[in-house]
Amino acid sequence: MTPAMIDKARENAEKLNYNNVEFRLGDIEKMPVTANTADVVVSNCVLNLVPDKAAAFCEINRVMKPGGHFSISDIVLVGTLPSKIQQTAEMYAGCVSGAIQKEEYLDLIKQHGFTNIKIQKEKVITVPDEILSQYLSQDEIAEYKNSKTGIFSITVYAEKAGTCTPGGGCC
Repeated sequence: MTPAMIDKARENAEKLNYNNVEFRLGDIEKMPVTANTADVVVSNCVLNLVPDKAAAFCEINRVMKPGGHFSISDIVLVGTLPSKIQQTAEMYAGCVSGAIQKEEYLDLIKQHGFTNIKIQKEKVITVPDEILSQYLSQDEIAEYKNSKTGIFSITVYAEKAGTCTPGGGCC
């Protein structure tokens, strides 16, 4: 997303002697990649920060070869976070504020033509009381904890269909 990130990625690839990778500057909602070229797409804690997640999944579908797959790790929610928490810069930086509901996230993947969707890993993210107490009263913290609202880190695997037919959910 930034030239510094590209430089760091190239340095790391060189250190590890990877010669089959390429790094390009761009946005996930409009990738500078030709359609049907990527065998694999990997993303780690990015899509929850993207304002138009549907456009991002559309682009992932566009750039992947038929039969390709992705592995995406991201933050999702179950339930509603208190607005005082959701609106903090700290929660945005922690990839929580941009997170959407888990079922909505999985539905977006399905709506954009992906198949064989599997959650490979799922872990509860616990926000420490020291952080919560900066934004919520003790009563609000207790209410939040009793609400069964959850913040989760998930890793999702999915495949692009072998063929894409008009009206079949592909972009």
